[in-house]
Amino acid sequence: MALRVPKAELTAELRESLIKQFGTVPEPVEVTWHNPGVAEASMGLGGQVGAWDSVDESLKSYAHMAVAAQVGCGWCLDIGYFQAANQNLDVAKASQVPRWRESEVFTPLERDVLEYAEAMTNTPPTVTDELSASLLDRLGPAALVELTVFISFSNFATRSNNALGIESQGFSAACEIPLADRPEKSGVASAV
Repeated sequence: MALRVPKAELTAELRESLIKQFGTVPEPVEVTWHNPGVAEASMGLGGQVGAWDSVDESLKSYAHMAVAAQVGCGWCLDIGYFQAANQNLDVAKASQVPRWRESEVFTPLERDVLEYAEAMTNTPPTVTDELSASLLDRLGPAALVELTVFISFSNFATRSNNALGIESQGFSAACEIPLADRPEKSGVASAV
């Protein structure tokens, strides 16, 4: 897949700031910068979402990667795995998110979070009362609200990148454990 919108020219200050933060300029910023208001709002919201702290970072990381694997956003999987490694999360677990149903490394809570992320991402969503109640009991209301909106934001980012043709930039190549491939038949309900 090729970029469906060409890269825009960034200001030197923004370019330097992104290179300092990521080692390179993330393509989603370069593409969305054609509309700086949209790009700035997206980055600002992403920063706010990233600052929430009612849910364990590893659960949010796994949820974002589950959304990315389901939507097919190679860029989000790539950067999500790279960020998990840089946040000192369990990289062995993070590497298995694309095949979480077959993997034996996840706890029951992590499995429910991954299932919830996929259920929210399905079209139409397939979240059940039972799954929500189970997560509510274990996480509490503030954390479940945060997780839900975090997954919604992950859908916003992954679907935008996918539609714009943005693919992996190779961030995860720096990680010592390779990211697993998503199995052909994942058990996820197909989009309508």
